[in-house]
Amino acid sequence: MIKDAYTLSAAEALSACAAGRLTSVQLVQSCLDRITETDAGIKAWAFLDPDAALAQATECDRIRKAGMPLGPLHGIPVGLKDIIDTARMPTQRGTPIFEGRQTEEVARLVEHLREAGAVIMGKTVTTELAFVHANETRNPHNPDHSPGGSSSGSAAAVAAFHVPLAIGTQTNGSVIRPASFCGTFGFKPTRGVISRNGLLQTSVSLDQVGCFGRTLADVALLTDVIGSYDHRDPVSFARPRPDMSAGAVAEAPVTPDLAWFDLPFNDRLSDDAREGFDAVLDILGPQVTRMAPADTLSNLVAVQARIHEYEIAQHQAEVFDTHWDQISDTLKPVITRARQITKTEYEDALAVKKSAEDFFADFFVEFDAIIAPSAAGEAPVFGNGTGDPIFCTLWTLAGLPCVSLPLLVGATGLPIGVQLIGSVEKDDRLLRTARWLQTTLAQAD
Repeated sequence: MIKDAYTLSAAEALSACAAGRLTSVQLVQSCLDRITETDAGIKAWAFLDPDAALAQATECDRIRKAGMPLGPLHGIPVGLKDIIDTARMPTQRGTPIFEGRQTEEVARLVEHLREAGAVIMGKTVTTELAFVHANETRNPHNPDHSPGGSSSGSAAAVAAFHVPLAIGTQTNGSVIRPASFCGTFGFKPTRGVISRNGLLQTSVSLDQVGCFGRTLADVALLTDVIGSYDHRDPVSFARPRPDMSAGAVAEAPVTPDLAWFDLPFNDRLSDDAREGFDAVLDILGPQVTRMAPADTLSNLVAVQARIHEYEIAQHQAEVFDTHWDQISDTLKPVITRARQITKTEYEDALAVKKSAEDFFADFFVEFDAIIAPSAAGEAPVFGNGTGDPIFCTLWTLAGLPCVSLPLLVGATGLPIGVQLIGSVEKDDRLLRTARWLQTTLAQAD
């Protein structure tokens, strides 16, 4: 058995299993031991069934030994955000309202994971209804700090070496920001790449699925596995998806051209984050074009909020009406405000969203990617919220693919991510650019 197998990336674990140096049972047991050792202080897991995980791993090993076909994630443990429906596991959505909730239906992405041979380890903690109110998860790098939200437990579980891979969702900044705070890779592909069928719906227009891992190749592989067309999801598109794994290992044929937007809210960056980004931009030099976009671009922040708030108030109206006394004081004023948004105001916001999508479709004709912060700086102190999502808002609104790379360190030693944003349905090109950026900055060191 490989010592400390829990530290392996998904690709490393797959290679070790293929070579006969590791079994799925050994890998899962190593991860379970790590969870037992550390999760009391991190609280990344909402539900964990060690016996069920080991039973899945045992079956994976039986299939391998029998010489049967193997999937691309055969025997690899994966954590699921606790808004993703799975039979035989509760999906409690970060609120006591749904305590013990179980369904017979399985989310589409879970079907893909099972077909790929993944071991579903359990459910990772999310914020209340995957929105603003934090739950108990702590940052593995320093438990006095937040891991971010709303995919809190997914990011923390990967960062704490509980699992090599985890799945989250993003409606504003809920994959990219926790990835930044926890020092993992986070990837949110183009809206519509991954089906949302079987997930809690907070915003039909904005909800997107994303992945956490320890390498660029790992998040690419996981996305390839769970991406597919699904007619039940209104934003899922019936076209081939980009080959994420190929993009993550490809060499850029020419030096990429990047853009940096000098937006009014850039002043929210912490001093150490600003110093880090200045250093990155200095290294990249002429490959980055600094731009002062029109104020209408920064106004999209309010557009995203209007759509998100209006839709969650509509989608979860029965929950709010029936269980108002169980809703947090953090969320109540948001929903009260959301209920004042008129249908006309909402439809106007959707029209602006469409214009933003059109703008970026033209923008990427000249650029390979936009470079931006993943978050405003280091993770906030626990109890002070889950962090400012504003550096993710524009790209999420437009459905663009985004990746957070753990490249910077803040003043107190906590991670700070660098975000790259690409063109719709050119996720493979974005990942290729991300690999180039990693290599370029590593060589500069």
